[in-house]
Amino acid sequence: MAKWLMAAGVLLLLLGVALHYAPGLLNWFGKLPGDIRIESERSRTFIPITSMIVLSVVLTILVNLFRR
Repeated sequence: MAKWLMAAGVLLLLLGVALHYAPGLLNWFGKLPGDIRIESERSRTFIPITSMIVLSVVLTILVNLFRR
């Protein structure tokens, strides 16, 4: 369990550094076809379906690569 927590911490640190020095790195997130955005005068709703599917596939591939 400790190894997983340390790996998650390092991953979050690297993600934070990448976003700090390259803020445009994740501009695609939430703007893919299939992401639902509903805006009215009084409210906004955003459901990133396609972005979450892409993120899930990438994370699944990474986890499977590191587990072997």
